[in-house]
Parts: sequence; C-alpha cells; structure tokens
Amino acid sequence: MNSNFDINQRPDFDVVVQQITDFVLASPPPSAEAYRTARYCLMDSIGCGLLALQFPECRKLLGPVVEGTTVPNGSRVLGTDFVLDPVKAAWDIGCIIRWLDFNDTWLAAEWGHPSDNLGAILSVCDHLSQVNSRQGIPSLTVKDVLIAMVQAHEIQGILALENSFNRVGLDHVLLVRVASTAVTTRLMGGNQEQIMAAISHAWADGGALRTYRHAPNAGSRKSWAAGDATSRAVALSQIAMKGEMGIPGVLTARQWGFYDVLFSQWNQNLAAKPLDGRQFRFQREFGCYVMENILFKLSFPAEFHAQTACEAAVLLYPQLQGRLHEIQRIIITTHDSAIRIISKQGELSNPADRDHCLQYMVAVALITGNLTAECYEDDYHRKMPQIDVLRNKMEIEESQSYSKDYYDPEKRSIANSVQILFNDGTSTDHVEIEYPIGHRRRREEGIPVLVEKFRKNASTCFSSTECDALERILLDEDTLEKMPVHLLMNTLVKSPS
Repeated sequence: MNSNFDINQRPDFDVVVQQITDFVLASPPPSAEAYRTARYCLMDSIGCGLLALQFPECRKLLGPVVEGTTVPNGSRVLGTDFVLDPVKAAWDIGCIIRWLDFNDTWLAAEWGHPSDNLGAILSVCDHLSQVNSRQGIPSLTVKDVLIAMVQAHEIQGILALENSFNRVGLDHVLLVRVASTAVTTRLMGGNQEQIMAAISHAWADGGALRTYRHAPNAGSRKSWAAGDATSRAVALSQIAMKGEMGIPGVLTARQWGFYDVLFSQWNQNLAAKPLDGRQFRFQREFGCYVMENILFKLSFPAEFHAQTACEAAVLLYPQLQGRLHEIQRIIITTHDSAIRIISKQGELSNPADRDHCLQYMVAVALITGNLTAECYEDDYHRKMPQIDVLRNKMEIEESQSYSKDYYDPEKRSIANSVQILFNDGTSTDHVEIEYPIGHRRRREEGIPVLVEKFRKNASTCFSSTECDALERILLDEDTLEKMPVHLLMNTLVKSPS
C-alpha cells in the first residue's frame, strides 16, 4: 500500500488555544484583591518606564521607524512626545517598562514579567480610546486596561507554572506574545474565531533563544525582548481582525507543531508517548491567581532570584564597615533557579550582564548598603574594584529546602541567605530571607514602598506638582477606573520641546 502522503483533515483548534480564547471572552470579574493589585501594578510599571528614559542606551531605541511620521490617533509613549502606530508604540512601551529589570515578576517552572504585556495593552487601548472619542462613542477606560492586565498576567503565569520553556532554550517572552495577542485581539473587538486565529499565529512564531540572558552572551536584547514580543502581538491581532485564517493544529500537529518542533525535549522519550503526554501541563484553571500572587520589585532593580540575597546583604552592610579587606569567604545559599540563571564568574562586559549576576549584585549591596540601576553601568563598575574582589571570594551553595519551597504553590518563596567569614575566624550572622518585600505575604508592608518607588521614578520625568497629580489619579480607584485611557495617557506624556 502506498503511504507517501499526509492525511489532510483540518482539525479543530487546539484545546489550549480554545481555553485561552474562552477565558478572555468570558472570564469572571477579577477578585477585589486581583483588581487592587492590578492598579498598583499599573502604577509601578509606569514608574519603571519613566525611570528607564534616563538611560541613553534605552532612549536611543525609541521613536518612529521613519522620522517625521504622522499617525492619526496614534498611541503615545510614556514620558515622551512620540505619537506612533500601535505596533511601534507597543515596542517602545514594552521596552521602557522592562529595560531596568525593575517591573513585576512571576516565578515558577518558567519565569517572566507579566506587566511586560502593558506594552500591547496600553498602546492598543490608547489608540482605540482616541478613535472612539472622535466618533462620539464610549472610550475604553482604565478599567478595561486593568481587566486586560489581569487576563494577560493569568495567561502568561498559568502557562509558566508547570511548563519550563527555559529548559529547552526558549525565552519567556514567547508567553508575553501569546498573552498579549489574546487580550489585544479581544480589545479590538475580535470574535472567537479571530482570537483563536491570532493566538495560533503567536504560537507559530515559535520562541526567541534565551541566549541573550545567559553567559557568555548576556546583553541588552533582554531589555527590549518583551517590547518586541508585545509589538508582534499587536501586529498579529491586526492581521487576525482582517479575517486571516488561523492554524488550528499549531501546537499538536505531528512533526510540524510546536510540541514536536520546539518543546519535545521537555520530557524524555516523547516520540514514544501518546500525544496527551506531550501537551502543556496545567496546575489550575485560568482565573486571577497570578495577579493576586504577583511579585513586585520594590527595593532593587535586580533579577528577582537575587532580591532576597540583596536584602540580606544590605542587612549585613553595617557589620562590614572597615572590614571589607578582612573578608575571607562569602557564603551565599540559594535555590536551583538562581544558580541556573544568575550565578556566574568571569568578566562582566555590560550592564545587562551585571544585573543578571548574583555575585555582582550581592557585592554591591555589601559594599554600599544599596543597589540602584546606576550600579550596573560601565563607569560605576570601573570605579569600584572592590566588587570583583568580593565576587572572587563568594561560594554559591544550593539549599534543597529553598528549591523545594520555591516550587511549592502554597509558599512560592524565593529564599537566599548570606554569611561573611573573616580572616581571624570570626563571622557575621547568617542572614536568611525567605520572602522579598514585594511578595504577596508582605503586601501590606510593601505597598507604601511601591508608592514611594513610583514617586521617585516619576520625579525623573515630571515636576513635583505633576507627580502629585499622577499619584492622586493612580491611587483613586473610582476616578481611575472610569478615566478614558487616552486622558490618562495625556497626563503621562511630555509636550514637544
């Protein structure tokens, strides 16, 4: 019998694509906690974006593809006077929110920063809100933004809980693209077929290699990769809204689908397993779990697996005054994910390399009692030779209990401990911190710090009076949720000079 052919029977859309679509079209209202947390997340993300504009390497990447382009009802970019098409605006907003590694974080089998999706959400909502206003129909409000944030956080975060894309070398911004595509297609008015089509194309794009996050290739692409993902999401949403057909079996097609081509290494001997054994694993249904449990970076612009190590180092700082030269060894006890991502030796060649180095971050905190975005710059590193001296004295150990609690959905700890041993045989306290200040378990303690962080970041772009006005708007739940998105964006942009 001749079998040199494929059976060309077009399947239904993959179940995962259908589930994501059903969620964005008919998800229940977010919990009060999720909704409140989304408001703080929006505030924090705006502040992160404004601060990033102070760094020339970031700012040089922003603006229209063609200088002088005029875009009717164009989307604005926080802290600038750019008016861009939504695709490029998504790139720019996503870029500045992520640039300094200071926005929110989600840690599980996969990692990521769900507020990255705001690049797509804000650009699309600003554009649509302006269009509606000019047509005399109700504009999108910030409530629409907050609901879209909860949905995007949930899609990205639930996919990340049990599925490790990093273990097959793919970058987590793949999940940003998928989540942003789903919510922006809905915001554009997409129906079920259009949303499924858009999501299928997001999966078909595959994933970027995460080599730009790791030694020896760590570099600034990791700071704009999320913006790139949100930009692609907006483009795919626009294509789907024009009726472009989807790819129903994008995940499950034998040989050519996402599972076989890009994800099969996640399990061993997958070729011998039935299809059900090769699909994504889900710990829970879509809801608002991710937003409720999101992690804020409140103290340090640093890769999140190092946050508690830096907190511990700052606590040890007073004990090291006048004794840095007496240090014999520095013991950092951590979890397996930190070791896999940010533990490195050797020369650190750029800021992106340094903010993904556990040893570098801890060394700066031990020497100065603080860690800021400026600490990663080339000039700062050159002027601080003690950093590399301390790095060479560090020993990294894994605690099995830290690793276990990191993956425990009821704990979700990100524990680190630091201890200093001196040449004379004495040592500092063994300082252990399980939960960083941005953790859900420390939310009450953390929110005032978040507001102060926003105030400080916003002040790099706006006057004290303007910061006061922004803070009042963002903290007033009733006013904020009813505010048309384009009016909020009016308060967040700079007039042409």
